[in-house]
Amino acid sequence: MTVSASLLATAAVLCAVGGILMLTRPLTRILLGAVIASNGINLLVLAATGSAGREPLLYGVPLHRVTDPLPQAIALTAIVITLATTAFLLAMAYRSHQLTGTDEVHDDDEDRRIALRSEVLGERDELRERYRAAPDVTEEDRARYREERRRLRARLRADRALQARGRYATGDLWHDVLGADLEDYAQKQAHADADPGAAG
Repeated sequence: MTVSASLLATAAVLCAVGGILMLTRPLTRILLGAVIASNGINLLVLAATGSAGREPLLYGVPLHRVTDPLPQAIALTAIVITLATTAFLLAMAYRSHQLTGTDEVHDDDEDRRIALRSEVLGERDELRERYRAAPDVTEEDRARYREERRRLRARLRADRALQARGRYATGDLWHDVLGADLEDYAQKQAHADADPGAAG
């Protein structure tokens, strides 16, 4: 079986570029990366067929000269799956841009909170070690130590308050999850502000 080196090199470059793009934050780049990587994988699958041969017909063609049709069928199936994935990612990017004004994928709030807590606890432990390792602790050092501890606790409290505020949600599943326009949120909020007795 002979495989074209240029075909393999092109497939490797496409897979590498697609993989790098899929590791970025904007959904449009992730979309482009998925499309480029899928094209590279399709080239790799087609390269597995070897050199070109005769068409895979049932009659009139010698079997030893026929091209293997299985990789071609797999590539065709992968093209259909890529099309569906592209449509899904386009819808996600559009909806994200509609709601937040950007298509960038943000950090998960819980992951961010855990990372911040780990960072704050590390700073607190380092601060405590420095305080305990000091040979003679003055009242000024003690006050500075307490102030630093208060600052670290304030960072955690500020992050918890930020998460608690969250984004405004109406409570309507269709509008909150499935696709409200930003104007709908503004109109409902203005209506609730104008008539506080009717809210609920």
